[in-house]
Parts: sequence; structure tokens; C-alpha cells
Amino acid sequence: MAAVAGCFARREARATAAELVVGLLLELDTRNCWTLAQALGHPGPHRLQHLLSRARFDHDQAREEIVRLVIDELAGQDVVLVVDETGDAKSSTDCVGAGRQYSGAIGGVGLCQVAVHLAAVSATTRVIIDRALYLPADWAADEERREVAGVPEEIVFATKPQQALAMVTGALQAGLKGRWFAGDEVYCGRELRRGMRSLGLGYTVGIAATYQVTDGAGRRREARKLISKVRPGQWMRRQTGHGTKGTREYDWAWLDVRPDDTPDENENENENAAGAGTSVLVARRHRYTGEVSYFRCWAPGDVSLGTLVEVICRRWRIEETFQLTKGYTGLDQGQVTCWNSWMRWSLFSLIASAVLTLTAAAIHEDSQRQPELIPLTCPELIRLLRALVLPPPTRDRDHVLHRIAWRRHHQAVATTCHQQRHRLHDQPGSRTTAAVSVTCRDAS
Repeated sequence: MAAVAGCFARREARATAAELVVGLLLELDTRNCWTLAQALGHPGPHRLQHLLSRARFDHDQAREEIVRLVIDELAGQDVVLVVDETGDAKSSTDCVGAGRQYSGAIGGVGLCQVAVHLAAVSATTRVIIDRALYLPADWAADEERREVAGVPEEIVFATKPQQALAMVTGALQAGLKGRWFAGDEVYCGRELRRGMRSLGLGYTVGIAATYQVTDGAGRRREARKLISKVRPGQWMRRQTGHGTKGTREYDWAWLDVRPDDTPDENENENENAAGAGTSVLVARRHRYTGEVSYFRCWAPGDVSLGTLVEVICRRWRIEETFQLTKGYTGLDQGQVTCWNSWMRWSLFSLIASAVLTLTAAAIHEDSQRQPELIPLTCPELIRLLRALVLPPPTRDRDHVLHRIAWRRHHQAVATTCHQQRHRLHDQPGSRTTAAVSVTCRDAS
């Protein structure tokens, strides 16, 4: 919190922010302004709501300060920049960016918010350093909804690959020393791959089996058909990590393909210069089911299959990071509706996650001196923090009774306003929905 202290205009907001980060690390069933306020001993959620929506606080600068802490921690390590999106189910399109769209987190198409996240992943550390809320095209073009949600004028529609490129560019400009970019099929477009090459990064991106590539002879072929030419003896079995049931191993193969994403400044050079670097198609085959996944890869110089396998496997670590931030720091539990509130809730969740990640990384060397113990994991670390450092949630009798009465009163007022809105809306010649909403809000 000392790193972001200068981002607050008032010390009251700074103190509330510190309480919010502590609250996110407490052992709670759900995390939102109501439950956190009760656990922290506040008489109501108003202080936390004010911090998220109206307090004078530069959340963009705060994220940059946290990134600097991460950069210092990762200095000298081989870092892979990993991008992936995650979605949160919503019940109304009034929430900023909410619409019917696909999200793997909800298992298909549904009403949800989707955000693109950028993580820095090294051999021992994984931490999310940036995020961008995806606004669907119809949402970004709706001036009325933008004004109600407080979306800044400079925020316009951008595809997920465009958001990813902007975040990677910002991370490198902040001083992060990354060599690789990794993403799934959403981020395999030519524009993004060309951007990564312009930034001097190698990449490994997932592609579909039907994705077409150009082989060494100049023929366009689907990835699955090209890999089918690999002879059985050319598949190499490599270890990809450790799971609860032991070592994970897959069969791997790679073939040379022609690059199609040469940056603009090289487009007029000869073919040899345009093809500088190593461009390959990598396939991963499950050793039992035979299921094959495909990856398009490029490196600025010579590269081994082992290096590409390591980069591809590091992309999976962002899924573990999502589990950590959702399960222990409430990334998807904010129940916020406006732009400022979403940006700040996600920021504080990422700060709490960074506390766990950087603390675990700081004690990693001590763990190595005890070969009979595995390194301390973030779930184990948070158990220690809750037992030894963090204050217990407030549960005294008077406070609990006060919060129950307050919550029941608030819900009664909300029910009355909801019913009033329906009655006024059903009357002939009733006022507009906006006017009725204002009346109900004033009554509450």
C-alpha cells in the first residue's frame, strides 16, 4: 500500500483502500462491499462504495506502481507475457460491458462481462499485471449506456487482440524485460503476431486444427493435414510439468512453415530477410487419447523444441492465476456496475493477489533449503496470513445484529421502489423509465 499511497488525494480514501485489500484476503464465503464491510466492522457498505465509485483516486497510476514492484521482483528472470480472457456472469445489461457473448468461464454464450488479462510468468512466479474490460461493439456505440456507466470518452471499441497488444506494449514500456508472448486461439491473428514481432518478442499462439499455414514448398494447408505427414518416429515425448498424479508428459512434433506476419518495415525486403527467425508449427499429442493441439510459433533467432514447449506450458499458468484471484481475492465477485467501480475493484483484487504472489516468491529460496518440503504455495500462504497476520472478521453480537437490521431495511426499501417502478410503468401515459428510476433512487 505504500507503493500506491501517492495515488490518493485524501488519507481517508487511502486507509479505506488498505482495509479493502485486507478484507479481500479474509476468509469469507463471498466478497462484495456488503460482506467486506461487515467483516471489517463498518456500520454499512458506504465507505467501500464511495472508494470504488467516487473517491479521488488515480487507479491507472496505482496499477503502474504495482507493475514496478513486479518488475523489480522479476528482474533477471526469463519472463513470458501471457494473455487470456475470463468472464463473469451478469443478470443485467446495465453492468458496464455486459452483453450476450462467449466466455469459457461460464461454459458458453451468456450474459456476462469479459475482461482480457495480461500476466507475467516466470519459472517461479505468476502474477497478473494488467487488465482491460472488453466492450462489445453495440455497447461501445451506445452513448446513453456509456454515459450512465461513466465510460471515458477516449475508450472506444477494440478487439481482444488489440487490447492484448496495447497491454503488452505498455508493460514493455514500463520496463518489463520479456522475451516471449503466449496466447490461445483468440490471439492468433496476423495483426497481433505482427505487433509482437515489431516489439521484438517471440510468440507461441494456439490455432485451430483447420487453421491454414504455408509449408516450406509454398503450399497452403490445414494444420492437421500438415502434421499428419509427421512419421511416428518423429514425435518426441517431453515432460510438461507435475500434477497431483505425477509427471505430465505429451508427445510433440514441429514442422517449418513460412511466416506471414513480417512487420511493415521489412515487407519490401527480399524473401530471405523477411523470413528471418524461426517460424514453425508445433503439435502436442496426448499420449493416451491421441488428441492433438496446434500452435503457431516464431522466434527471433534459432530456438529448440524444448524452449517452445516450455513457453507453451507457461501459458497454462494464467489459468492457475485466475483460480487464485477468483477463489482468494474476489476478482469475479465485485457486483459493480460502473466503469470506475469495475476498474478499481479489479485493481484491488490484483493488488491482493500480488501480495500473495510476491510474498511466496520472496520465500522461495528458503523453501529450496528444505528439500523435504515442497515450495510454499499461495493457498498455504494465505492460510498462514489468516492465522498469524490478518485480523479476524468482525463477528461481535451488536455488530452482527446491526448489520442484519440494516440489510433487512435496505432490502425492504429496494422492494418498495421496485414495486413502485412497475406500477408507474404500467399506468397509461406514465413517465419514462429514466424518470421512474430517478424517483426510486431518490426514495431509497
